[in-house]
Amino acid sequence: MKKYTLLFLLAATSVAFGQAKKTVTTNGKKVTVYTTAENTKLRLSPTGSPLDFTELKQPTEAQISIFVNPNQTFQTVMGIGGAITDASAEVFAKLPKDKQQELLTAYYDADKGIGYTLARTNIASCDFSSDSYTYVKEDDKELKSFSINHDKKFRIPLIKKAIAAAGGKLTMYASPWSPPAFMKDNKSLLKGGRLLPEFYDSWALHYTKFIKAYEKEGIPIWGISIQNEPMATQKWESCIYTAEEERDFLKNSLGPIMHKEGFADKKIIAWDHNRDLLYQRASTILDDPEAAKYLWGIGFHWYENWSGCINMFDNVKLVNESYPNTNLIFTEGCKELFDINKINSWSLGEMYGMNMIADFNNGITAWTDWNILLDETGGPNHVNNLCFAPIHANVKTGELMYTNEYYYIGHFAKFVRPGAKRIACSTSRSVLSTTAFLNTDGKVAVIVMNKGEEKLNYRLWISGKAVELDSPAHSMQTLVF
Repeated sequence: MKKYTLLFLLAATSVAFGQAKKTVTTNGKKVTVYTTAENTKLRLSPTGSPLDFTELKQPTEAQISIFVNPNQTFQTVMGIGGAITDASAEVFAKLPKDKQQELLTAYYDADKGIGYTLARTNIASCDFSSDSYTYVKEDDKELKSFSINHDKKFRIPLIKKAIAAAGGKLTMYASPWSPPAFMKDNKSLLKGGRLLPEFYDSWALHYTKFIKAYEKEGIPIWGISIQNEPMATQKWESCIYTAEEERDFLKNSLGPIMHKEGFADKKIIAWDHNRDLLYQRASTILDDPEAAKYLWGIGFHWYENWSGCINMFDNVKLVNESYPNTNLIFTEGCKELFDINKINSWSLGEMYGMNMIADFNNGITAWTDWNILLDETGGPNHVNNLCFAPIHANVKTGELMYTNEYYYIGHFAKFVRPGAKRIACSTSRSVLSTTAFLNTDGKVAVIVMNKGEEKLNYRLWISGKAVELDSPAHSMQTLVF
């Protein structure tokens, strides 16, 4: 399969995107279709001419249908984006200037790219750093030596460029992988361990130091998560919290100290781990009013896909139904075990499409991919935990390689903008997965994924009118009207 770069995307769609804006509404409605499909050149490409709705009072069971009701609304979308890690920043710095600009446009330009509006970054080192590091010296409980100088070489410059490319605003939140070693019972950044109770307040203050330091650099921090993957003992930076420990750290130290330091407006996210234990973690924290009052939302990942724990979307739904006033945010996901020979595998994009549709349908308000950029090895990563990203760079040649993940994410990020509300949407055949949103400008975006081997004819039906369309085999479409 050929490798398609952003140059093709821009050439194929930049003019058509402008045309689509003129054809969204007439006396009735016109539907503009954007398609990404296997074994074609279609990559977020306008497909055919805008289509008119015609009268269809009652669909038949024989005809495949997507039903949409914009009058029934659900959660509001905050944003869609990806993580700017040390690894992403180090790879970015090795690219030629024109490729750096191409990457920034691809992710953050809402017209020429897919318009990311959300970003996550790491507090001190993580596995996707070239080495382990902290912001304070050993045994500095009072954090007098706190410094983010490490980040000023690669990560902060990239974040600033991303903010500029996004039009001056990028909602940014940050997650720690481990407290400094001297604060933990195993005296190591790596391999789990626990935060010692005598360092709870010191570690809580560390978050505020990070926020102040980044904002001094001109990078607004919207919020933080308490701990990345708090039930995983990893060979890289990690720290274990039981649900009760995370709850007590939040209500007794982190929440009060964030308020005391003037950051009551910053959002706090708990859990930041997989869907398997999502409900237990959420209920333990949210059933305690003194902890819940500090919490904006519950974050989660998708790495529960092991040992029979596959796609546990019902857990997301249960938390949403049980705690409707608490936000749900997808904070990380990627395809692990990088293999350059599989960089064009269509399953990469379909994995993203399936997860994004299901998570949004079950109530999430925001979605964040893992690294925005990695090199041709799936790194750098200081413990060889190599993974896929939507875009890879061959740092030897300067080539950018766009995986199908990029385009599948783009079907959401480009057309589902901050402030959009999810609306009622259903499908009459399980081979088609779908979700739909009403944007603040009045435009509806319906996302349809065909994970089957055959092209399917279907109708988009709304209030007694319908549009007839074709869904190519192994495709993703966004229908805009």
